[in-house]
Amino acid sequence: MNTMRKICLIATMAILFVGCTKTTFITPQPPIAGSELKINSTVGIKLQSPFVTSEVAMNVKSETAQTVTIKIFDISNRVVSKETMSVKAGDNIVKVYTSALPSSAYRIGLFDANNNMLAITDFNKI
Repeated sequence: MNTMRKICLIATMAILFVGCTKTTFITPQPPIAGSELKINSTVGIKLQSPFVTSEVAMNVKSETAQTVTIKIFDISNRVVSKETMSVKAGDNIVKVYTSALPSSAYRIGLFDANNNMLAITDFNKI
């Protein structure tokens, strides 16, 4: 078994033992124009960096004010964390705390109230 598969297997087993943990999102200040969090489209999700340690800033952009769910998926496409929040139309800067997640590759997705995926992106917890 190659090293990458061993790491993936260990990460998956750790998640199974730890179970789902709630990731906390807090709403800080509005985005700064021209920052690394800027999203050009009307809807989207963008992380400040694809490499995350314990927290990362994220822009959640929506066409309308609505309730959305942010889901984090592990490499097996299982939801390991989810948070429902209200967003305003336009940019919404939030912090995602990931210290409870083991080091691995993840996807973070934005879903509307009907569970339609609006956007998705990848990140690596280091």
